[in-house]
Amino acid sequence: MSQRVAVIGLGYIGLPTAAILASHGYQVFGVDVSDKHVDAVNAGQIPFVEPDLGTHVAGAVSQGLLTARKDTPKADIYIIAVPTPFAQGHQADLSYIDAATDALLPQLEGGELVILESTSPPGATQHLADRITAARPELTTDRADDPRNVDVAHCPERVLPGRVMVELVENDRIVGGLTPRAAARAQELYASFCRGEIFLTDAVTAEMAKLTENSFRDVNIAFANELSIIAEKVGIDVFELIELANKHPRVNILQPGPGVGGHCIAVDPWFIVSAVPEQARLIRMAREVNDSKPEYVISRVLGHIKGKDAPVIAALGLAFKPDIDDMRESPALEITRSLAERAPGATVLAVEPNIEELPVRLRGTSNLRLTTIEEALADADVVALLVDHREFKAVAAEQLGSTPVVDTRGVWR
Repeated sequence: MSQRVAVIGLGYIGLPTAAILASHGYQVFGVDVSDKHVDAVNAGQIPFVEPDLGTHVAGAVSQGLLTARKDTPKADIYIIAVPTPFAQGHQADLSYIDAATDALLPQLEGGELVILESTSPPGATQHLADRITAARPELTTDRADDPRNVDVAHCPERVLPGRVMVELVENDRIVGGLTPRAAARAQELYASFCRGEIFLTDAVTAEMAKLTENSFRDVNIAFANELSIIAEKVGIDVFELIELANKHPRVNILQPGPGVGGHCIAVDPWFIVSAVPEQARLIRMAREVNDSKPEYVISRVLGHIKGKDAPVIAALGLAFKPDIDDMRESPALEITRSLAERAPGATVLAVEPNIEELPVRLRGTSNLRLTTIEEALADADVVALLVDHREFKAVAAEQLGSTPVVDTRGVWR
């Protein structure tokens, strides 16, 4: 491909996107503020766990089609894939998008395509375009026939960690442009590697589509999490309950857990709530139910060690979902941290098979350490199963003996 693509943000979405584009012949420049990420990519390695990503990165780097750097180069296409967390009051924090936009501003001449992939509140793509024209008034973003026009579009990612390299290619995509030409240009880029169907719309609708998808799942999970509490109160197995209810042809209840984590479902619904707080009542309630579930799990674990001298708590799993090392917004991590803080006389043995050292948020806690599943199960006075990693599912329930278990994932039913 003759077009040069700069992917800004080499995280869980940006790096796979950069790798897949390079694998399809584009000259790709990956941009990130992290020395660790830049150095890893330039060495043909990956800085986090994601199946099949390493092969794509190593191949693209060896062919000279993918390089990483900290500064933003001149390119024909810019893809912004940076975090969009929420700030105080669950308002969207667009500072990472602003910083990425400011970094590419000096390189713009007109004719470029800028795609925002970061999951964003409604209006964020227009905000990006307004930032470009405010800083560079000689440029436009709404006049496709002007040679100084910069095309701006939004194409939210729709992939599942652990399956990113498959779903980048197989999943349908939604592309929303600030102009029809911007949408068509973005469609052409994604069609070079995406086998799924690509649907065109306007930017705000594309932004809302991603938020709506994740809010739907959040509401469904909240229903399952509330059921899990109700089921315990009436003395039944919530996993069996859901399994039986799902036998109905029009019922599909998701599985309960210790809360909701990740960079999307735990965050995106708040973007809708903050945009239209009076109308988004159900979405807000679902978020509150899911945000309260970790406290329920903590209280159950603490109940099992009440009155014990120097008890040992085994906290199995720190990631937000199974078989990855991604701990963004992870309820398991927060539950583990809170257990160590609220039971200072206890020892918390954290088990996370996908990492080699405790994350920064858990370091410096004297009564918490990372260990193996064998040691944790041997010493535990209570076991909290927080993530259903394959290593934990391989443990037979009989190995737990009489040790009390708080199984949030239904592994040892």
